[in-house]
Amino acid sequence: MSILAGTGHPPAPEQPPQPRDATRAEKEEIVYLKLSELFPFKDHPFGVRDDAEMKGLVASVKDNGVHQPALVRPREGGGYEIIAGHRRQRASELAGFANMPCIVRNMTDDEAILAMTDDNLRHREKILPMEKAQSLKMQVEAISHQGTKMEGVAAGDVGKRSMEIVGERNGMNYKQVQRYIRLTELVPELQSMVNEKKLSFTPAVEISFIKPKNQRFIAVSIEGEQASPSLSQAQELRKLDKDGKLNGDVIDGILSREKKEVEYYPPWEPPVSRFRATRKFLP
Repeated sequence: MSILAGTGHPPAPEQPPQPRDATRAEKEEIVYLKLSELFPFKDHPFGVRDDAEMKGLVASVKDNGVHQPALVRPREGGGYEIIAGHRRQRASELAGFANMPCIVRNMTDDEAILAMTDDNLRHREKILPMEKAQSLKMQVEAISHQGTKMEGVAAGDVGKRSMEIVGERNGMNYKQVQRYIRLTELVPELQSMVNEKKLSFTPAVEISFIKPKNQRFIAVSIEGEQASPSLSQAQELRKLDKDGKLNGDVIDGILSREKKEVEYYPPWEPPVSRFRATRKFLP
C-alpha cells in the first residue's frame, strides 16, 4: 500500500475487529462499543420507554444504523457510563445490534450531569413534568458545586444564582425553575399523578410543602374522590398541615367540595382537560 500523496505519512492501520479502549485517547474519536459494556447514567431522570417513538427509532436504526454517536465516560467498575444516548442504546438493542458508535470522554460528575441533562432537555420530543423537575434540580446542584467560580456572587446567593443560570440555559425564569424543583419534594404517588395529569402543576407545588404522611393521604383521597385539588384547596391543605390540623378525614372533606372558586394558573402550566370544566379562569 502506497504512502498517501502529500502527507508524508503512511495510511492509518485498519480498525481491529474488537473495539479498542479509547479512554486514553488524546483527541476524541468514534469507537464501536459492545452494548453489554454500556451502563445507564446513575440516577438518570429520563425514562426510556418502548413507545411509538421508540418503534420509529428502532426502524431507523435497522435501516440506517446509529448516525449520532452516544457520549460515554469510563466507569470505575468497568465498562462505560452513558451520558447521552440511552434511547439510541435501547433502539440498537431492540434492532438486534451488538454494538454502537460512541465517543468516550473523561468527565467529572458535574460535567457529566450538565451534559446529560442538556442533551435530553433539548432533544427529547416528550418530557414528563417530573423528568424535567429532576433534571433541573440536578443542573442546579451541579452548578452550585461550581459556586467558587462565580465571580462577585456571595456564598449565600450561590443557590439563587445557580437557579438563574439554569433558567437561562433552558429559556425559563428563576421562579419557574424554583417551582419545578419543588415538585421533587412530592411523595412518589403524587409525582406519578403529576406525570399522569391527575394533579395539576400549581396545586402540586403547594402540596409539596405538606408533610409526606399527609401527602400520601392526599394521594389516596385524589384516587378515591376522583378529583384533583384546585389551587385554593391546595393552599388550604398546606395551611392546615402547617397548623397541625390536617388528617385523612379533613382532606377527604376538602376534596369532596364542588369547586366554585376563581382559579388562576400560570401560562406555562397546561390545564388538565379532565378537570377543566370545574375551573374558572381569570380573564
